[in-house]
Amino acid sequence: MAAVIDTLRLTAEGAKDLLKRGELTGAELRAAYLDAIAERDGELHCFLRTADSDGDGVPIALKDVISTKGVETTAGSRILDGYVPVFDATVAARVKAAGLGLLGKTNTDEFAMGSSTENSAYGPSRNPWDPARVPGGSGGGSAAAVTAGLAPWALGSDTGGSIKQPSALCGNVGLRPTYGSVSRYGVVAFASSLDQVGPVAKTVRDVALLYSIIAGRDPLDSTTAELPEAVRLPEGDSLAGVRVGVPTELNEAEGIEPGVREAVQRAIEFAEELGAEVGECSLPRSVRYGMPCYYLIAPAEASSNLARYDGVRFGKRAEGASYQEMVDRTRDEGFGPEPKRRIMLGTYALSSGYYDAFYGQAQKVRTLIIEEHREALERFDVLVSPTSPTVAFKIGERAADPLAMYASDLLTIPSCLAGLPGLSIPCGLSAGLPVGLQLIGPQFGENLLFRVGHALEQALGFDIVPERWR
Repeated sequence: MAAVIDTLRLTAEGAKDLLKRGELTGAELRAAYLDAIAERDGELHCFLRTADSDGDGVPIALKDVISTKGVETTAGSRILDGYVPVFDATVAARVKAAGLGLLGKTNTDEFAMGSSTENSAYGPSRNPWDPARVPGGSGGGSAAAVTAGLAPWALGSDTGGSIKQPSALCGNVGLRPTYGSVSRYGVVAFASSLDQVGPVAKTVRDVALLYSIIAGRDPLDSTTAELPEAVRLPEGDSLAGVRVGVPTELNEAEGIEPGVREAVQRAIEFAEELGAEVGECSLPRSVRYGMPCYYLIAPAEASSNLARYDGVRFGKRAEGASYQEMVDRTRDEGFGPEPKRRIMLGTYALSSGYYDAFYGQAQKVRTLIIEEHREALERFDVLVSPTSPTVAFKIGERAADPLAMYASDLLTIPSCLAGLPGLSIPCGLSAGLPVGLQLIGPQFGENLLFRVGHALEQALGFDIVPERWR
């Protein structure tokens, strides 16, 4: 039975229906995905490891920053080689309680720091549309696994675009939820005021379904809140009464490729045809100052969070003649270049005499960015832009230029700083590669994003299967 399951096209919702009708068993469904992993992951390297599981529902892949009891969790870093958590992260516990068996842990930029998954200490993942190109990052493993039919859905984490950007580059749907709507307990921390776990899937309805499983208050994470309304699976194709704002700076930013701009413009025209009211708005401070603001706040918080990796409690330990030498050697050998770069930048920003000038000032700018988004979302229900300025770039193309790599998240960072939900859906192709459309909503506005994303998804009719496998 499992041999005839087309994992490239099967949605999580479709798989759930097959299980409900008794047309296949959970074991057969799981076997089909494990067969697909065996067939295609040697080329793509989406998974760092597969896992044994007895879940009888639709199986799931988890980004390797999410702690899983009894399954190694490395965050893509050598400093956590061999670390096996003795507990589940809240999101892992919730998907397990829903009967979703774990397929495995997906590749990530080290400590989720990157935009291409090239910073993984275990080697890069590759884009299913063109294996010579990156799948985005930091959650490239999760996004590529869904597109390649290696998992029906997955969880990623997003700090400045690490769910939305890989989904855009791989041609699937990714949600960065409202900050505080999903627990971070048991998730390896990068930047605590920004990190958020969210779903990746083939369709908006799949994303909404998975979000409904993981969202909600968690007493183990004091930053979480109850959802103001139940998650609704979107239906219908009308956008009548929906006000869509087009921020000039997000849509005309330097570096947006012509093909990306054209695909996004077509999607905006579809929104009008579906009944939406479309108008222009402005986010000048958000786009101008978003990147520098983010690259002070996030590294500062990373510097603090990564201080715990000292060779004493868990993970790698290098030998040294003294305690200090042991710590120094452990961190030097365990961390790769990107975490070291961000630790140094963040430590400097927090140092005596510079805190107010850098970190403190960045927090003030963040407040301005939050206010600017609030004003725009008082006029409009959702804001739209490209998710990524470009389609997937070639592996190695930006590896030696951190600023060019950071620019990949130029359009996703501002709304992340504002703590707002963002949904990326595929809206077309440019040079044969997927283009992502970013939808930004107000706090806890996920249901509205699902409605708009689903309607546009139906109108656009994007084929989720990479051309080479059709």
